[in-house]
Amino acid sequence: MRCVIARYPFELTKNEVLASMKGITPELISGESVTIGRRRYPAKQVGEVITRQDRRDFTSGEVVRAMTRLGFTCHDHPDAAPVRVPTPLQTATELLGGPAPRDV
Repeated sequence: MRCVIARYPFELTKNEVLASMKGITPELISGESVTIGRRRYPAKQVGEVITRQDRRDFTSGEVVRAMTRLGFTCHDHPDAAPVRVPTPLQTATELLGGPAPRDV
């Protein structure tokens, strides 16, 4: 399939992408990502590997569009659960062993 990433045309197939990403360790995901095989990679990492270009030369959106057209599953953002940080009052109450204050 022909796709354009960073103003350059590429002929990509799903098997070529799978072969290119084989053995590559996924980096920490902080934005858009692509599931390739059983692993989830940041879109910019995938783009860098398959195009051999610097990550600053293209957007993650370009990579996501190309990977979606090839049949890969793409994700908008990481599935991280929000971390609940206790307030200072809740922390003090817990340390002193008193009843927990109600959430307002």
